[in-house]
Amino acid sequence: MKRVALYSRTARPPSVDAAPKDEADAARRPGWPKRLRDWTARHRSAFFGLALLAIAGGLVFVLLQPQQRPLTQDDIDSAVLHTLQNKTLPSRPAKAAEAVRQSVVQIRGYGDEEDADDDGGKRAKPATPPAKPKAGGKSKGKGKDRQTARNEEGNAPRHEGSIGSGVVIVDSGVILTNFHVISGSKRLKVTFFDGYEADADVVAIQPDKDLAVIRAKSVPDDLPAATLGSSLDLSPGDEVVAVGFPFGIGPSVSSGVVSGLNREFVSAEGRHVLTRLIQFDAAANPGNSGGPLVNMNGEVVGIVTAILNPTNAGTFVGIGFATTIESAGSAVGMPPF
Repeated sequence: MKRVALYSRTARPPSVDAAPKDEADAARRPGWPKRLRDWTARHRSAFFGLALLAIAGGLVFVLLQPQQRPLTQDDIDSAVLHTLQNKTLPSRPAKAAEAVRQSVVQIRGYGDEEDADDDGGKRAKPATPPAKPKAGGKSKGKGKDRQTARNEEGNAPRHEGSIGSGVVIVDSGVILTNFHVISGSKRLKVTFFDGYEADADVVAIQPDKDLAVIRAKSVPDDLPAATLGSSLDLSPGDEVVAVGFPFGIGPSVSSGVVSGLNREFVSAEGRHVLTRLIQFDAAANPGNSGGPLVNMNGEVVGIVTAILNPTNAGTFVGIGFATTIESAGSAVGMPPF
């Protein structure tokens, strides 16, 4: 007799080796690289058609762009002329003066402590003037022009009362000026470009070159020092600018040209012969002494020291003299190069 099979009602766990139907189907499916290849094969014609259409569109866009012709010198000249006609540019002297303006200072000298108060005070009493020199002309020298004349104060030089100019050569407050600006003063006061005032001490003097170096006891923030150039690059006819405080007004700017080089000048006292001077025709008057003579690059090439005036007026008639910056540098022991 055949026995009936008995089955357990307990669910048998699936075999570990048996994979789900969906996983098996996934394993049989092709990967995405193959699907991409198949899709590209099916749509190859459309794909290449679109690519050709994009290339053709790009070519048409390029061809329709206006052709730019090469830039010519006439184009450049026309653009420059248009700018000059429609925009006001600063002159060369204006740019040169601006480059040094913040380095130019006014120097006041006082005869004693009582002659100066906190507000600028009284002017120093002028020193007793020396005997008047005789007006002279050219002397017989070795090819140099020697001029016998008075200094900026006129026929009878005096302590400037004393107002002069100077130029900052080191941003710590070292200032170059003329000896006759500080001579006879017991107290010096310096006014900087922003109105800041400070007392100053004399550091070095060289009377035979009419040069002096002073140092301010305090300085304003961000005080710029002037850029020193070279007088060796100057030629008669070159433009120059004089910056200073004529008659205490300023800073004032005057422009002119170099009139001559290697000049000599006999001081009004007749004590010193200044040599290797720059002759210039930029206006200079009492108070310009010690101020910078500047080239068109904004570089200090000289220190204004004297004017020539055959009259008793003591004002500028067209001939001024400046000590070269090389002489100034050697005089103070600080070669500028």
